[in-house]
Amino acid sequence: MTTSIKKWTLFSFILVLIMMFTIGCGSDSVKPEEDSPTTAEKTEEATSSEADAPFPVTVVDGTGEEVTIDTEPETIISVIPSNTEITYAIGQGDKLIAVDNYSNYPEETANLEKIGDQQLNVEKILALQPDLALVTEYQHENNQDVLKQFKEAGIDVVVINSAESFDQVYKSIALVGEVTGASEEAEKVVSEMKESLEEIKEKAKAVKEKKKVWVEVSPAPDIFTTGQNTFLHEMLESINAINTAGDQTGWVKMTEEEIVSLNPDVIITTYGYYVDNPKEAVLSRDGWDEVPAIKQEQVFDVDNDTVTRPGPRLIDGVETLAKLIYPEVFEK
Repeated sequence: MTTSIKKWTLFSFILVLIMMFTIGCGSDSVKPEEDSPTTAEKTEEATSSEADAPFPVTVVDGTGEEVTIDTEPETIISVIPSNTEITYAIGQGDKLIAVDNYSNYPEETANLEKIGDQQLNVEKILALQPDLALVTEYQHENNQDVLKQFKEAGIDVVVINSAESFDQVYKSIALVGEVTGASEEAEKVVSEMKESLEEIKEKAKAVKEKKKVWVEVSPAPDIFTTGQNTFLHEMLESINAINTAGDQTGWVKMTEEEIVSLNPDVIITTYGYYVDNPKEAVLSRDGWDEVPAIKQEQVFDVDNDTVTRPGPRLIDGVETLAKLIYPEVFEK
């Protein structure tokens, strides 16, 4: 509802009250009840309620630019899985009408229209006419003309930054909450995530001997791992484990010889969703026999989405890693 409509509605409401009051004063037999609110009080209450409304709202999005959302969006599209999961987590999933091809959680996403991946189906999006589009830095940097089309079509466009730490994820959740009208729900999700992470860190203090962990995010022959400035590195630190590639930054490629020399106690793979039996593949590698993780068969595959997708389920990823690496501490 626009501001002008709200004012007209309020004016009409006040006019009716004045007419009723005037009629009442013209008759000795009709008197207002002593504890009934006055017109002024009702006007003040209505004005106060209007002031408390979350919209219009102005935010600074991932580009550093101010974006104003005039009215609460009723329909939303998300072009990346993390934003999709955040939208559902803060109770706004019923507003989603379309998501990217890789949004697979929660299961309700299977029933939504699919609008492509990094290359968006612009025609479909314009035909759907969503109120709000949650996009990424990639689109902002590479598809400026597309985003301009969205804006010209009356679609509010908000860029959500690519988060690389828990703190950045918290900010993304808060931002999605602001632009969808669910700031309180977003604050609750962030608070619960922080509390859970602190509980895990507290429990991790019971770890007596830190284990060296090798994380493998892609299989042989092109083996990539995770260094600093990634969720997986932050997760390992939070449970008192040592990232054997902790001297690296970001996602890095390493040779099998380099990996073997690191002597990890535990090996974590994250590609079981597209490689059959990754554990057996790692255990059977030539020249890895003396690696502690191979000797003790401490090789585990974890759900990639819970350890690399910047959303609320990162806490699930931390808990999974904790139980696999230190079952004696976290399985109690």
